[in-house]
Amino acid sequence: MNEPAPETWDNELEDLFLRIGHRFSRVEPRRRMRDYVRGLLGPVGRKNGWQLAEYAGHATPDGLQHLLAGSRWDADEIRDELQHYVAERLGADDGVLIIDDTGFVKKGTTSAGVQRQYSGTAGRTENCQIGVFAAYASTRGRALVDRELYLPKSWTEDRDRCRAARIPDEREFRTKGGLAKALVLRALASDLPIAWVTADSAYGQEGRFRRLLEQSGVGYVLAVPKSQFSVGCPRIDWLFAQAPAQAWERISCGDGAKGPRIYDWAAIRLPAVVEFDYQDETPVRQRWALARRSLSKPDEIAYYLAYAQLDTTVQQLVRIAGMRWAIEECFQAAKNECGLDQYEVRRYPGWMRHVTLAMLAHAFLAAMAAAAAAKGSAETVPAPWSTSPWQRSGGSWQLAVPAARVHHTARPALTP
Repeated sequence: MNEPAPETWDNELEDLFLRIGHRFSRVEPRRRMRDYVRGLLGPVGRKNGWQLAEYAGHATPDGLQHLLAGSRWDADEIRDELQHYVAERLGADDGVLIIDDTGFVKKGTTSAGVQRQYSGTAGRTENCQIGVFAAYASTRGRALVDRELYLPKSWTEDRDRCRAARIPDEREFRTKGGLAKALVLRALASDLPIAWVTADSAYGQEGRFRRLLEQSGVGYVLAVPKSQFSVGCPRIDWLFAQAPAQAWERISCGDGAKGPRIYDWAAIRLPAVVEFDYQDETPVRQRWALARRSLSKPDEIAYYLAYAQLDTTVQQLVRIAGMRWAIEECFQAAKNECGLDQYEVRRYPGWMRHVTLAMLAHAFLAAMAAAAAAKGSAETVPAPWSTSPWQRSGGSWQLAVPAARVHHTARPALTP
């Protein structure tokens, strides 16, 4: 894209600093925060303490290290300001909240939450930390908006180890799915306009996670494993194995680095759950199952469960499914451009603070790209059934099961 004039960047960045400056009660940490974020945004080869300090003109990294480890400020308050900023600059009525985790490979055993565990980022078991993140994406752009550090039981069951890493005493073991629910509830309570939630199968397979979204009245398109069961559907892969050839339709789920991401898609409407899908006697939501088949490798099929307004089309569901890749782009950009993974902190507060400031820097870049795109100087980068349980209805395929006869015991509202 055509880069804005340097003074435009400076003015926008100063506005952002003014927005969050009141969250720092003293002038020293406020100034260091500015230097730290400017360094994360600057042409610094390795965004560690010494190089960030050198870029800021400091004689030593002590001041910036104190910002992360010793000074008094609340990273969650900065997170709240970040969400408000993203809502203003990138918010849209069709906004999508995306949940995923990423790994941070580390040495040793003292960094908060570190242990040998599987990292999807590395594609193997590594000695690493795992962060669960939420990203916000719309037609205007995408940015990371929340984070939690996953703490394995090897940590939460050793309170002395937790205290040494300054992990709060009230922080107990929570699964990645539990952390994801907390991120969703915070995002829904924020200024972010969220119409949809999407996530990979690690989160989509959790029934309690889906119930939370249904109780919150937000739509979702969630990846699930092939063994997933749902209403009227004992295994989702068995369901689509019975799909007629004409049920598959070639659709793009969005543009990628090499152009449109085109797959064969099949979608069917599932029976309704009276407790969640009706208001009085009127249906207000529709459940779907989707399958995505690779063009070059037809045996590679991914599956999804969806929950949407009655007038939602298959093309819209496919688009939301494709939005999940936006968080991978956020991870890549935040790591490459803003040093998300280049920290040198071991304690829990330092991790939360560095990651939050790196997210803030990334959100600034996303906002500047959105502003440039709006001005035209850049493109937006942003089952025991009958023989055939399928039937054609209204231009889509659905299960031949009476919706109103399917009931589900409602669960109480979940809290993070």
